[in-house]
Amino acid sequence: MIKICLLGFGNLGQHVAAHLNAAEGLDLVQIYSPSQRETSFDGVPLINDLKQLKVADLYIAAISDDAIANLSQNLPDDIFLVHTSGTVGMDVLSKQSKRGVFYPLQSFSKNHKVGFDQIPICLESNDAETMLVLEKVAHKLSKKVVQIDSAQRLELHFGAVLVNNFTNHLYALSQKHLKNKGIAFDLLHPLIEETTRKAMSIGADAAQTGPAKRGDFKTIERHMSLIEDQKLKEIYNLLSDSIREHSKSK
Repeated sequence: MIKICLLGFGNLGQHVAAHLNAAEGLDLVQIYSPSQRETSFDGVPLINDLKQLKVADLYIAAISDDAIANLSQNLPDDIFLVHTSGTVGMDVLSKQSKRGVFYPLQSFSKNHKVGFDQIPICLESNDAETMLVLEKVAHKLSKKVVQIDSAQRLELHFGAVLVNNFTNHLYALSQKHLKNKGIAFDLLHPLIEETTRKAMSIGADAAQTGPAKRGDFKTIERHMSLIEDQKLKEIYNLLSDSIREHSKSK
């Protein structure tokens, strides 16, 4: 049984806590969150004082990137500490002799369940012994576990921002535009689903369609005439230019 303390109880922390607590062979002994007023989560003690931390085999910091270094400095140097950031290097935990990264590659929102067993968990550690512990924990939660160093993880996180955060922002802009025109955004749901399926099955390059890909400048001009927001016009133009240039290079 691997004893684990979870440090942080925000969007990611709540998802991780639920799955750690439900996994066989793992014992979530405690959750630390300075802002929590509750005393337990599903039977697991909640604390708001680091001095109350119990002894554990692994401490997982699921906190904001900017808070990781400070947390590390306020913890003992002989514990096994990992963080869950996609962009922060492992060396930010240099105070700890046993350190690593436990990065679940997914977008997490409160009250929205995700299939954790399908989420890639990217691991890094400073030695082989600690990596074995991380792999045991990760395989209890997910079918997809990979070793990736800090430089690779930053590249991966950049790719994740493009396909998740930027794409979702385009959804939001489309939803706002259609709402202003009295058109239901859910009419685009099947298109969103099919676009994602094709990108995964045949590849994004092969799946690319649309007026920019075809060089249909009349349609692009008609679209531009519909856009009232100057920033959205810039985005539309920039993406259309990028699609044309990318398509020509293939």
